[in-house]
Amino acid sequence: MTASSRLPDFIIAGAAKSATTWLQHSLQQSPRVSMPNHEPHFFSRRYEEGMEAYLAELGPAPDAVLLGEKSNSYLTMPDAAARIHRHIPDVRLIFQLRDPVARAYSDYLMLFRRGEVDGDINRHLDPDRAANGRFLSDGRYADHLQRFFDLFHREQILVLRYEDIAAQPQRQLKRFSEHLGLAEQLAPPIEGRVKDASSARVPRSLRRILTPLRPVLDPIRHTRVIDTLRSAVARPEKYPPFDPALRADLAEFYAPQISDLRKLTGLDFAAWGSA
Repeated sequence: MTASSRLPDFIIAGAAKSATTWLQHSLQQSPRVSMPNHEPHFFSRRYEEGMEAYLAELGPAPDAVLLGEKSNSYLTMPDAAARIHRHIPDVRLIFQLRDPVARAYSDYLMLFRRGEVDGDINRHLDPDRAANGRFLSDGRYADHLQRFFDLFHREQILVLRYEDIAAQPQRQLKRFSEHLGLAEQLAPPIEGRVKDASSARVPRSLRRILTPLRPVLDPIRHTRVIDTLRSAVARPEKYPPFDPALRADLAEFYAPQISDLRKLTGLDFAAWGSA
């Protein structure tokens, strides 16, 4: 089987913090699929590098293998849909969406863990103060998806609900597999949850101290010695609580978007309102 450089057959294009890595890991267990482990973000952040750079990054793949990639920024970057359509008009697109209220909080917690935002949760998630910021804007799914529905045929687009993973993981993967034309049934990732925000972590103060040493530590980060040292200092992260009043404000903020999303996709998102 001869491998060659070519554009992807499918793209998992978002949303962030919606277990799209779980989908990716499920696919990567199949011998009929090839995709890079990282997110290229080519059509959103690196388009000026040119298509040759993109092809080189995806790597060669045999014609009998489905080639794909995952970049969550494609959903929210305004130019990404048109760029993808310009170069890969027949590509299959997958969007896995999460209750936007829970997604906003999860995204905030991720940056909080990294030390990139402070503990003033209202400043980052209150719709009256942060409606145009990353955490809230990224959850305007109807607005973001409309760009793709305007350009691609409806049958090219698969919209999945994150919440269905816990309830019916095999059914979720069956829909995913059928959309890509895979005859085999995909299996959930062996490791179960891909990312766990509740796991113990090295304190942020120590991570900041160790940042200059990353070039030395990264190549050995998964060795037994480093794992032992990490376990000795890791502690459960203490997160800012999600006040019920703030949660209610966010639910009200997203209600029109969820209504528009239902009309756009024909799917039922009623469970999000009770989450």
